[in-house]
Amino acid sequence: MDADRRRSTLRVIVPRPDRVRTLEGVAFGWMDARLHRDGWLMRLSPEALSVYVFLALVADRDGVSFYRRDRIGAGLALGETEVREALRQLEDLGLVAFFPFGPHACEGFRQVLSVPASGPPPLCRDVRQLLHPKAP
Repeated sequence: MDADRRRSTLRVIVPRPDRVRTLEGVAFGWMDARLHRDGWLMRLSPEALSVYVFLALVADRDGVSFYRRDRIGAGLALGETEVREALRQLEDLGLVAFFPFGPHACEGFRQVLSVPASGPPPLCRDVRQLLHPKAP
């Protein structure tokens, strides 16, 4: 039986109905379920995933954040190099875009982009081992 069919026959029990998530009183932070479904999570280092979640949570309705790298690092207990590499990975994968505050600024606006419909680019085994050393 496929997963969709199995799901439709299961009776869902909400363990804590008093704690069901709602969008009331929340800013704009949300994440697209295709990140999991389409295999994007496997492409991200733990640091890149942390930075992505952080940016998604602090972004405005257009997905834009103006947090500097040092504030992102402080919020996630990551060093400058880890944040820089995580942002590079997110930009390379087309999940985050950057626009500097000024002509020579190294900080600027970061936008969490819509998840590409084409899915993530293929990942070779060697790169997968570097990102996730415990993976087979």
